[in-house]
Amino acid sequence: MIAYILKRLLATIPVLLIVAIFVFLLLRLTPGDPAAILAGDAATPAQLERIRDRLGLNDPLHVQFFTWFGQMLQGDLGTSLISNTDVVDMVAARLGPTINIALMTIVISVLLAVPMGVIAAWRHRTWIDVAVMSFSVLGFSVPVFVIGYILIQIFAIELRWVPVQGYAAPTDGVGAFFSRAILPSLTLATIYIALIARMTRASMLEVLGEDYVRTARAKGVRENVVLFRHALRNAAVPILTIIGTGFALLISGVVVTESVFNIPGIGRLTVDAILARDYPVIQAMILLTAGIYVMVNLVVDVSYSFFDPRIRY
Repeated sequence: MIAYILKRLLATIPVLLIVAIFVFLLLRLTPGDPAAILAGDAATPAQLERIRDRLGLNDPLHVQFFTWFGQMLQGDLGTSLISNTDVVDMVAARLGPTINIALMTIVISVLLAVPMGVIAAWRHRTWIDVAVMSFSVLGFSVPVFVIGYILIQIFAIELRWVPVQGYAAPTDGVGAFFSRAILPSLTLATIYIALIARMTRASMLEVLGEDYVRTARAKGVRENVVLFRHALRNAAVPILTIIGTGFALLISGVVVTESVFNIPGIGRLTVDAILARDYPVIQAMILLTAGIYVMVNLVVDVSYSFFDPRIRY
């Protein structure tokens, strides 16, 4: 197991290197000049040149890349072109809200979606199955920001149960954190629940027709034990796979959700950096996202062996 994990970690190095090269070239070759944003509309050509020289934007592309890459290997992701703040400090300050919202979203999604998928498969071709599948279709079809505004209108404006926007850390109190995190988490969880519920239903339908399920029922085993101990355990591998794959949807949804609910997370930071063409911040955010995605896939792969004893690394 340890050798497999180390092998997978080493395999992530070329992946992240390719991502770094792609991101660097993509940002440099797209239209727009950060020096013009910093200097303002009234800047003279001489002032623009001085800013470009100070930022190293007049250097050849390969010189800019190796300078940035060497700093990155030393843990230095550069300084924001707009706020003149260290990028590592900016990301660290914004990472907490995003992680807390993402973890709450995952917990809500798994706790709701897995039972929904199991019950839909158990009651196949009944109104329960139709209801779960209809919800899944809506979850995929409706944009995240629309769901967010609907939840705000109902629970924050009409019912006044929770605040409209803002964020409170868990250290500010569990009640304050939960009241401000529940709507963003439910907004993000909608598409995630739809994805997991559909996969759970499909996997359970395959497993429920197996001989060992019929044997367990013939022995008089309770139906809930058959469903959740025998069938769900053997259907867990594709469900875990879709949870890991769906993490990409969660990351992309954070950008929109944090803007809707005014949450100071990495999603808002990414949007602001893109609008301002803040190269160092954009590069750091994309590399962070790629690294998180690779690590999530590694965790999912390792977890297979805990659910399926036939899988060994």
